[in-house]
Amino acid sequence: MNSSLTQRVSAEFLGTFWLTFGGCGSAVLAAAFPQLGIAFAGVALAFGLTVLTGVYALGPISGGHFNPAVTIGLWAGGRTPSIYVVPYVVAQVAGAIAAAAVLYVIASGKPDFVLGGFASNGYGALSPGHYSLQSALMIEVLLTFFFVLIIHGATAPFAPAGFAGLAIGLALTLIHLVSIPVTNTSVNPARSTGPALFAGGEYIAQLWLFWAAPIAGGVIAGLVSRVLYKETR
Repeated sequence: MNSSLTQRVSAEFLGTFWLTFGGCGSAVLAAAFPQLGIAFAGVALAFGLTVLTGVYALGPISGGHFNPAVTIGLWAGGRTPSIYVVPYVVAQVAGAIAAAAVLYVIASGKPDFVLGGFASNGYGALSPGHYSLQSALMIEVLLTFFFVLIIHGATAPFAPAGFAGLAIGLALTLIHLVSIPVTNTSVNPARSTGPALFAGGEYIAQLWLFWAAPIAGGVIAGLVSRVLYKETR
């Protein structure tokens, strides 16, 4: 599909909105619901389902990145033209902030609502399992690396047609199953930014890590893909 830039950034805005609202919404509204909460496994599945459905619905328009680390990682791998990088990232961050704002309005309608961490990411005292900065940095770089590498492989010309969304969605589910206790799982700077702006304080102070680590992992994956998939380009 030969989409215009307006169509592309609109798709990235909507896709990132859906990912942030669906994933973070499951954590804020449903994870600890009395007796019937979906817990970590449910939240992990919710994130995977948002990206899976978003890729199939919006991927034909923009490529279905919904994540600055993915956009920059695909650019580093020679798969995304430079002209799209900044507009995509701006749209992704805007979509995540809009989703967090809508989620806040909905969540605050509960009589005993307490903002808390609001599904934000963190390390140290703000980590669900109180993992250190070193642990958070390592897992975010590593998991984003594999996530972006899987995207490169699943969308390569040699990959089976029609299955990319499934592979990407399942990869994000697995990533959350592994890392929610460590950082509440980012691997996506936009997803991290939206909730942190509402949680405020220390969550904003730690936001730098959830930009630096995923982007580093994405760039490394992009560079590795240039070598790994060199003969298939």
